[in-house]
Amino acid sequence: MYEYNPLDDLGGQPAQGFGATAPQALGICLRWRRGGVGHHDCRVVPRPGAVSESPGLREWFGNAASRRPLTKAIAPGELLPDWDDDLLRSVPGGFFRRTQGRITVQPRVGRFYPGNFLAGAPEVPTGAAAFRIAEISPAGVMTVDFNHPLAGIDLELELRVVDIDPPGSPPEDLGRAAVMNGPGMQARWRDRPTDFLAGEALARADDSPDSAFYAAPRMVQHLDATALERIRHLYRSVVPRGGAVLDLMSSWTSHLDGEGAAQRVAGLGMNADELAANPVLTERVVHDMNTDPRLPWPDASFDTVICTVSVEYLTSPVEVFREIRRVLRPGGRFVATFSNRWFPTKAIAVWAELHEFERMGLVLEFFLRAGGFTGLGTSSLRGLPRPPGDPYADRLPASDPVFAVWGEAP
Repeated sequence: MYEYNPLDDLGGQPAQGFGATAPQALGICLRWRRGGVGHHDCRVVPRPGAVSESPGLREWFGNAASRRPLTKAIAPGELLPDWDDDLLRSVPGGFFRRTQGRITVQPRVGRFYPGNFLAGAPEVPTGAAAFRIAEISPAGVMTVDFNHPLAGIDLELELRVVDIDPPGSPPEDLGRAAVMNGPGMQARWRDRPTDFLAGEALARADDSPDSAFYAAPRMVQHLDATALERIRHLYRSVVPRGGAVLDLMSSWTSHLDGEGAAQRVAGLGMNADELAANPVLTERVVHDMNTDPRLPWPDASFDTVICTVSVEYLTSPVEVFREIRRVLRPGGRFVATFSNRWFPTKAIAVWAELHEFERMGLVLEFFLRAGGFTGLGTSSLRGLPRPPGDPYADRLPASDPVFAVWGEAP
């Protein structure tokens, strides 16, 4: 099975304990599996001056002297509270606050919501920050899960030193930094489908023809240079030498190595001028996937399909994913990458409603509902510094996060 570590090739050094001369940052990676899907969540944090970890980690970090990245198996209950049946509560649907400002929110099975959406409900644990809806009965009673999304899951934690200068303050607890603010939210609840696509989930604020929106070329980058280099590094790991690549929803750049392994790179996009400016493309097709999800290539045409910061614009995503599966050769991979920036009027409605880790769950749901994919996986990378020359460097010190979801043709 394909695995990818977003911290590879960052020019770091192996972890060698916590001497006073160690470099500036630590890469913390969490590996885990759920429902047959592999996950790899990484973040970079400033190196703490002292070690203050959860019970069971202090000795490991403090006494380590390995010249390789340090890894440790984490049993349920060691890094965060273990699964607690008492945190699975029944709440009458009338307590769900559907009106949030000017927005009406419908409760959906498998989705996460802030704790204040159940303000006043009798079964809410004190201080609950978030919850997940596990079930909704025909009578509207919700089974609500207040456990951490990684509770009860075997984990593997990796620590490596990276010689960069990340923004922010050192975490007080490295173990907690690895598991908080998102990891786990991309997995289904007990392998049951998440209700992402009900109602107007695939509607858009601007439903005018995409051909008009993309009529004028946009020769701009949508992410900062650090994030784009991480995406390029990921693609480098999946494109076979001499292979054929489909760059889906392509533009003036494909984020592939200019003299890389691919012999054929087909670009499918919305603007002919943008495609013409892309130097790595060997063929160019202007085609609107939202008008016609069918891909204009025969079965088994490509070794790799990539889709960069565009999956959120698909209005028939499951149909498109089925087409991608059709044009992949046996053993070929489809990788979708995205971040936290998009055109809000053209993105599907559900995209803006989700936590950024839930968006990985949404894309994973596209793979699962399309069917026919194996080797499913996700990765996330947060905390790298934004390049000094970036136009947003004075306001956003951290690089744009990079999220990826992939699957293979059997």
